[in-house]
Amino acid sequence: MFLQNRERIPEVSDTQKEILFQDLGLMDYREAWDYQEERFNRLVTYKRDTSGTDRPEQYLLFCEHPHVYTLGKSGNETNLLIRQDFLKKINATYYKTNRGGDITYHGPGQIVGYPIVDLEFLGIGLKQYVALLEDAIIALLRNYRITATRMDGSTGVWLDAEHPVKARKICAIGVRSSRHITMHGFALNVNTNLDYFTYINPCGFETKGVTSMEKELGKEINMDLIKLELRKNLMQGFRSPVPPAEA
Repeated sequence: MFLQNRERIPEVSDTQKEILFQDLGLMDYREAWDYQEERFNRLVTYKRDTSGTDRPEQYLLFCEHPHVYTLGKSGNETNLLIRQDFLKKINATYYKTNRGGDITYHGPGQIVGYPIVDLEFLGIGLKQYVALLEDAIIALLRNYRITATRMDGSTGVWLDAEHPVKARKICAIGVRSSRHITMHGFALNVNTNLDYFTYINPCGFETKGVTSMEKELGKEINMDLIKLELRKNLMQGFRSPVPPAEA
């Protein structure tokens, strides 16, 4: 069972005004990937030929995964620092994916978000979309007195981004886009077991750290509350995205 809600986007046609939110709970990575692909392909197919069919719904999916490492299509396999037979010892799996970015870890205590939305419908490009995700997470962290920013040359959300030693990532972002439809998304470390990051070069960085809300605040965080606040921030961003900057 999973939580499901519809969020209305005002001032658009009846067939385009809803984003369906689903909290999928703890879900195997491969199962969640297939779940995304099915909904992603519906929208891509619709964009190829809009005649005679209703527009498929857009989605915002939240979930957690059992321990898993995923490698982006442009990633370097050497950033997985352990042999694959060691994965069984730490109860983890490994997948090569079709998203952007390098290697990352997903596991319990981490909110993974998979927006499946039409950027053309939202009126923004891919860079603006990634910025929208980053802004939603930065705003959430600000409410918990965690000062987070972007890092030049790297997607995601960072703490002390410009400090050569203290820089640490709290949220990874890696997306796929086809015909302006998105899938994959972000992974926010809330109560994540950070030991699992020691087996990789997170996002390809050999000298950058990783952190979580729990580590920064010194206490376990209410996941349900974080999901509620983050969902609100993202839906607001989808309603009122920042337009592309003029050339």
